[in-house]
Amino acid sequence: MKRTLLFLVAYMLLVVSVYAQTGRIRGTVLDTENSPLPFGSVFLQGTNSGATTNEQGAFILENVKAGEYRLIVSAVGFERKSLPVQVKEGETKELQVRLSPGQQGLSEVVVSASRTPETIDQVPSSITVLSRKAIEEDMLVSSNVIDILSNKVPGLAPSTGTSSNWGQTLRGRPMLVMIDGVPQSTPLRNGAVDMRALDPDAIEQVEVIKGATAIYGNGAAGGLINYITRTPRQQKPFSSRTTLGMTGSLVDADNSIGARVSQMFYGKTGKFDYVLSGAYEQTGEWKDAEGDVLPPDYGLGETDAYNGFVKLGYDFTAFKRLQLTYNYYSSEQKSNYVPAYGNYQDRQKTRAVLGETLGVPQGVRSNHNLNLRFSGEHAFLNSRYEADAYYQSVDNVFFWSPTFEHGGQSMISSEKKGARGALTTPYKISTRVDGDVTYGLDVLNDVTSQPLVDGRTWVPEMNMLNVAPFVQLKTTIAEDLIFKGGFRAEKVNIAVEDYTTLRTVNPTTGAIDNPGFAVKGGELGYNAYLFNAGLRYNKYDLFTPYASFSQGFSVADIGVMLRSARVDDISKISTEAIVINNYEAGFVSKFGKIRLEGVGFISTSELGASGQYKDGVFVVMRTPEKIHGFEATADAAVLENLSLGATFSYVEGKRDANENGSFNDGEDVYLGGERISPPKYTAYLRYALLDNKLRLNLQYTGIGSRDRFDMNEKGTYNFYQGPVDPYQLVNLSASYRLSKNTTFNMGVENLLNEDYFPARSQWFTSPTLYTKGKGAAFNVSMVVEL
Repeated sequence: MKRTLLFLVAYMLLVVSVYAQTGRIRGTVLDTENSPLPFGSVFLQGTNSGATTNEQGAFILENVKAGEYRLIVSAVGFERKSLPVQVKEGETKELQVRLSPGQQGLSEVVVSASRTPETIDQVPSSITVLSRKAIEEDMLVSSNVIDILSNKVPGLAPSTGTSSNWGQTLRGRPMLVMIDGVPQSTPLRNGAVDMRALDPDAIEQVEVIKGATAIYGNGAAGGLINYITRTPRQQKPFSSRTTLGMTGSLVDADNSIGARVSQMFYGKTGKFDYVLSGAYEQTGEWKDAEGDVLPPDYGLGETDAYNGFVKLGYDFTAFKRLQLTYNYYSSEQKSNYVPAYGNYQDRQKTRAVLGETLGVPQGVRSNHNLNLRFSGEHAFLNSRYEADAYYQSVDNVFFWSPTFEHGGQSMISSEKKGARGALTTPYKISTRVDGDVTYGLDVLNDVTSQPLVDGRTWVPEMNMLNVAPFVQLKTTIAEDLIFKGGFRAEKVNIAVEDYTTLRTVNPTTGAIDNPGFAVKGGELGYNAYLFNAGLRYNKYDLFTPYASFSQGFSVADIGVMLRSARVDDISKISTEAIVINNYEAGFVSKFGKIRLEGVGFISTSELGASGQYKDGVFVVMRTPEKIHGFEATADAAVLENLSLGATFSYVEGKRDANENGSFNDGEDVYLGGERISPPKYTAYLRYALLDNKLRLNLQYTGIGSRDRFDMNEKGTYNFYQGPVDPYQLVNLSASYRLSKNTTFNMGVENLLNEDYFPARSQWFTSPTLYTKGKGAAFNVSMVVEL
């Protein structure tokens, strides 16, 4: 007992002695308008001491040896700052650092890549971050978030110009869409309407992680898109932002005029902060370059969209926070038109004609997201921690289809309940080697079905329980060499009740295609063990290489397999899950005001997820797949008020039809357009004048050609195999600051009034989606901030 007491006393004296020789640095990071900058990076040059600012811009560096240092501070969209600091023994150095707006670069902070805040230069893979400024810039042209992402993200397939992102893959595979880490899509039955899950005015930042990843679990075969919602940017108790806008066609304005209003209140008082916002948009008729009304199937014309957003936060201390977020979104089309289907073989576009729409309005009937988060720092072993509990429910209604007996509309109904917990614990091996370990557990219950609106069952209810522990290690060697590696175990159980397949008809002949028959349900179980590893070397700005291997996991749209079943028991259906292996290598080069990035990738899977129609039935092909491609990005700040940039994306893929391990045999087949997009080029030019009061932005998107398939015996192309002819789109926007609080904006979409078929219309070859793209349209708005 005496020995124990002596040991404890000696230990305490040692601790006191060590702490007496050190001090600490505490402070906040703000922008030039005194608004806090969350998730900024702060570190002492030449040491392994660093931290990330919290939601209020606060940071603390503990146990800093007495001496003189240079403190490096950076944040998303701001210039990195270096300042001298002197730390004295036993004292706390108080700082307040202000950052000026700057060029997008390696200092941007992301939270989606590793479940904990870190700068891009700590991630050994390709990431695209859209800041709030970039989102607002594109909203001057269009409020359709699908278009915004398509114009900004290399590797993301071209926009469909509709409410559906079906066929809009990320590097040739489906992606997982999230709001603050809460899944919006479900691999059980992916209806590909998940990208339009909220209004862009509620988004603070978008993080796109490209390539298969398992960090958030099931479904991220091609990567993930995470919408980070708004946070209060002012320290004062009350601020507001009001937006009023009007849209319409420049080809034929009749009945095309729409309106948009958005109101946001936000602020901070004491330990409490809040954001409250609402947005409403009503669109008029959307018209193509010839002035014809675009057809209603998946259309965005004549649509009413609502968004309500609430975020409430309470800081118990500077490093302990409770946050509640709720978002409601609805977007329903109430059209006076019905489609008059064209003919792909004769290149006759599908038109809209006046008529009574059958069924109920199509679109997002409702999407609810509720998230409660508790986070903090300096727990045991100086760990950062975060715990989430969330709920999400959505009903997406599709257009009326004569394929069902007596016609009908299907809808995807999904309800998710989940909890996540993660701890990030720092460690230090020596003065040159340190890092952190992030570990935790995810639990998700997802109940999804696809009934018809009238109650008939098309896809039965699938009840999934997904439990997944994970661990992620990061090690930094001599500040410049970063190693990351991780492991995740997926345990998935899906229960399906007995059901009867739905009777379907041939719309042309009226004959019964599928008479319907009973299928015995049961339980499907999956276990997967997924790994990732990567290296990045940051020694030289001129050449920063990185390479990584990562695996993703997906249950591959089981709902499609169930609804097209031709066997009497789900145990006989090929529902095996897919494990994707993603290999990539790239580099970043920075010299002066120029930034270049290039990355090449290969993605393989032993099981496929491509589909094709056989005898009128959609069948999933389970043969092995291999996808490859590359992406290039260039940005340059030519002058203080002039910047420009460009991107290029290329992807190609095949499936090993004869399953012999080779993808170069004559029997092997290229993947169709629903998976592989044509090459995409983008470019932009930004110019500011009149002391930055007037800002101009010219944006270009070019879609290249892809022709990989021969015609069938009927002299046309099979579904998904149509050739894509190139087209080019140019957008122009201008923003003028009338006063300190008021800004007038104007944007023109498809400035040159390009008459084109979007890529999906070309490769799908079906008259149901053989529609032209939107013609020239205007968007004017005024923003008042108080």
